[in-house]
Amino acid sequence: MQFPLREIGRTGVRVTEFGFGGAPLGNLFAPVVEDEAHALIRSAWDAGLRYFDTAPYYGFGLSERRFGDAFRSLPWRDAVISTKVGRLIRPDRGPHPDREKFIDAAPFRSDYDYSYDGVMRSHEDSLQRLGIDRVDILYLHDIGAMTHGAEAHPALFREAMEGGYRALDELRRNGDVKAIGLGVNEWQVCEEAMDHGRWDVFLLAGRYTLLEQTALDTFLPRCQREDVSIVIGGPFNSGILATGPKAGATYDYEPAPPEILERTRRIETVCNAHDVPLAAAALQFPLTHPSVAAVIPGVAARAHLDRNLELMHRPIPAGLWSDLRSEGLMREDAPVPSK
Repeated sequence: MQFPLREIGRTGVRVTEFGFGGAPLGNLFAPVVEDEAHALIRSAWDAGLRYFDTAPYYGFGLSERRFGDAFRSLPWRDAVISTKVGRLIRPDRGPHPDREKFIDAAPFRSDYDYSYDGVMRSHEDSLQRLGIDRVDILYLHDIGAMTHGAEAHPALFREAMEGGYRALDELRRNGDVKAIGLGVNEWQVCEEAMDHGRWDVFLLAGRYTLLEQTALDTFLPRCQREDVSIVIGGPFNSGILATGPKAGATYDYEPAPPEILERTRRIETVCNAHDVPLAAAALQFPLTHPSVAAVIPGVAARAHLDRNLELMHRPIPAGLWSDLRSEGLMREDAPVPSK
């Protein structure tokens, strides 16, 4: 099976438009057995995926280590690999708030560090955990007011732009990485960062989906003008666009509020009228924007991978998109396939 390739900005790096999100391999919300994690990466490779994303934060190094173990039996130089900086992983067996997210994770904690030295050390540590000599894309992870709060954001952002960006740009100029960007949950901080440096790509989680298109206001048009690519994480808005508006459905990792449940119900009704699963429309929709290079849902099990592969190849009639527009469920300026 072959997936189309799309270029990251003007870097020459080409990713498969369907990639592998590695947060679940850090035991995000549920444990994944070691052998199953390795088999899952191998299955994704055999299915044609050649873009793999991970981060030190995912299981406090566990996700990176699992990718590295699996890559040793694969021709990994044929893949595009991304990881992240902005946190340093340190030994810590004590209680930690993030341990509620990453089940049975490694005995470490993550400390934010957006400085020049912190970014350089994080990059080197990731290479050691991965057991490889390079990554292609390096993202500055979880900067922004959504993560740190409006009061703390200005000082952290200043450190990230003055120190962290300088390190990333140096790594790019030296050829140690091929592309740099942010990996975040809000498009506003990406646009803010564009005023302070030259970026190649932004990994945006959950902010350009069937449920949300405010990124079309100013951010995505600017990305088009400046040849900056977008990788979409969280295309299901953390769950609800995969499960549908059922009891217990999650949105942004919390129980979905009534207005989101109702909007999802209306979108699902349009999808059903065209005999298209809601999740198929959700997975394919972001790729209709010319700035979007890839969509990378998190994968925790072989059944999830198989289902996503099926959804990616599900034909979607043009009438579905036009009906979503006529029902006021999708913005008029959201690009859709011409055929």
